[in-house]
Amino acid sequence: MKKFTIEFKWAIQFSLLSLVWLIVEKSLGLHDEKIAQQAIYTNLFAFVAVTIYYLALRDKKKNYYLGQMDWKQGTVSGIALTFLITALVPMVQYVGYNYISPTFFEHMIEYAVQSKHMKQAQAEMFFNMNSYTIMAIFNALSMGVITSAVVALLLKTKPQKS
Repeated sequence: MKKFTIEFKWAIQFSLLSLVWLIVEKSLGLHDEKIAQQAIYTNLFAFVAVTIYYLALRDKKKNYYLGQMDWKQGTVSGIALTFLITALVPMVQYVGYNYISPTFFEHMIEYAVQSKHMKQAQAEMFFNMNSYTIMAIFNALSMGVITSAVVALLLKTKPQKS
């Protein structure tokens, strides 16, 4: 477990920043009066996510691998980070949609139906805690693995020329 202490630290930070992001979205009205724009702005979190992965793998390279990390080591570290973040997803979703923005799903259903994007039954099936948690888990896994591989490529130590 000590091997993944750095990843655990960054998974906690990622989760906390996810909650802060929801607070910001909510405070900007993206969960109620400006809900039509929420889908656009929520995607900006990808920049935060990539930054966290970069900082986490840079931390791992500097403090665990003592400045010498190859692509495989970085990718394994990033995948460990991904699994830890994914394990925290249900808690983040629960806190986010029960305490920070408890009316989010109601507003999304209402918007989807009024804008004729979905029928009532479809919207109710899509916009709920279970559906969003499952989507968040799959997004965390897929995007995390891809981000891990790319960031590890950027941070790998270049071979020394003799």
